[in-house]
Amino acid sequence: MSRFLFIVLGLFVWLNGPAAAHEGRPLFIEIEEKETGAVFLKWRVPSTIDRNNAPQITLPDACERVQSPETAASPTLNIGQGLYDCRALNGPLTVSIAYPRGNPAVSSLVRVIRPSGEVQVIRNGPDAVLIDIPNAEEAGSIVLEYLILGVEHILTGYDHLLFVACLLMLAGTTRRVLLIVTGFTLAHSVTLALAALDIVSVPVAPLEAVIALSIVFVAAELARPARDTLTWRYPILISSGFGLLHGFGFAAVLGEIGLPQTEVPLALLFFNLGVEVGQIAFILFLVAITYVGLRVIALVKEDAKTWGLKEVTLPTAYLVGSLAALWSVERFIAVVA
Repeated sequence: MSRFLFIVLGLFVWLNGPAAAHEGRPLFIEIEEKETGAVFLKWRVPSTIDRNNAPQITLPDACERVQSPETAASPTLNIGQGLYDCRALNGPLTVSIAYPRGNPAVSSLVRVIRPSGEVQVIRNGPDAVLIDIPNAEEAGSIVLEYLILGVEHILTGYDHLLFVACLLMLAGTTRRVLLIVTGFTLAHSVTLALAALDIVSVPVAPLEAVIALSIVFVAAELARPARDTLTWRYPILISSGFGLLHGFGFAAVLGEIGLPQTEVPLALLFFNLGVEVGQIAFILFLVAITYVGLRVIALVKEDAKTWGLKEVTLPTAYLVGSLAALWSVERFIAVVA
């Protein structure tokens, strides 16, 4: 099964490219409410959106603009902010999103900070142009929101998916796949909880660079004889070790979103479950497409059992390793810049 998986992975890398690591993130909006009726509005636009199509983020007309929104541009982000007086507002607060050239299929994520310190997260699809901010949040909505956020994060975190795919190919057998996936899951669940609860703190920029290096490592493992690698000899040790590292990466994104103060354990649990659901879905997708691919090959090629091993293994390992090395360089430059 793993032989055709090399081709699937190669297509995955080719389609996403270097710039796709961690892309697909939503438009991030933060609303901080004050007891005085003041509202501090901030937003961050994903780097995938063209600067000429940057969305306009506004509050209702009843909210008087105290400080005009100021937008600061950087090589990777568009960031804006503004201060409003909403004491004259009758009814719920709303946020308007308007793209000059139309929404390029970007979702939105609104983080609301109440005067009490409670944090609420509201997720909307690309079709939402007017977002209502409810007065309170129920446990049921927290479960759904954070479950979806976890699934979306893992499925748009291409470096994490690439790492998982490499681990699967290094495993080779069903038993070893289960060992590796279990070790990776348990380990990243631990560090996700520790970091999200502020028990352990890790700088984000160096962390992202080391995560890219972890992909370089597994790519180098792929280029070696299958039974002469650390991953083959110690599957749980390797997957668990790197799982601890990737868990901090998941926590970094969750830190940007925030946890609701009244339901922290619930939100953390279902964000982690969402990550696992997305990860399992990705693994099942790889297995399914590999099975179908091998069946197709078997129909057109008599020696399908040995097909592609020498021709595909090394090129794919070098492709993955080169891509991850590029990410490493980019991220280490960001650390020292």
